[in-house]
Amino acid sequence: MIETCDLIKTYQMGDVSIHALRGVSVRIHKGEFVGIMGPSGSGKSTFLHLTGLLDSQTSGKVLISGTDVSLFSNEKRSQFRLETMGYVFQDYALIEDLTVVENIAVPGLGLGMDFYRVMDRAMMLAEEVGLSGRSGHLKRELSGGQQQRVAIARALMNEPAIVFADEPCANLDTSSSRMVLDLFKRLNQEYGQTIVMVSHEPWHEEYFDRVIRFMDGTIDT
Repeated sequence: MIETCDLIKTYQMGDVSIHALRGVSVRIHKGEFVGIMGPSGSGKSTFLHLTGLLDSQTSGKVLISGTDVSLFSNEKRSQFRLETMGYVFQDYALIEDLTVVENIAVPGLGLGMDFYRVMDRAMMLAEEVGLSGRSGHLKRELSGGQQQRVAIARALMNEPAIVFADEPCANLDTSSSRMVLDLFKRLNQEYGQTIVMVSHEPWHEEYFDRVIRFMDGTIDT
């Protein structure tokens, strides 16, 4: 499903080169719930951003289902992200003036899908994540855990093959974190979506099928 080949990412800060990834080669199989773990600055989020096509590598390849997406133009990358990938971030990234169901609907509308079909699916997803009773609420009327469930539903809007989650529980207490992780695990098992999740919490490992550990920009073996 996802394969990286000698993936390198170097950031230039004036005269200083920051080597975020130093030749990472890894495979993530279809339907896996994979945890990306390691200390701060080890390259976890950089790896997720590159495999999720949110940034471009310095060198190396990213293959999705055998296709070298590293060669895509910016326009094709944007379309591929909308059609194939969903994203969940630690800050939820909800639109303030939209309701729960409207936030969930955004990716479908971005693909130009039929409005009524999109809204029907958004309502179904709100119910799926346990928020049907709050479908008309705004972001400011929701708890952090509820906002993150909206973000997960939004990530599922276009039925993506892969969901990328960058420390989705970082701003949540333990109870809300378990609710979010239980939801990820259930959706992974029921729908077979590949989930790649960055985490720094050791207890999250119980939810993952496998953990890939990073250290200083490389895979820690």
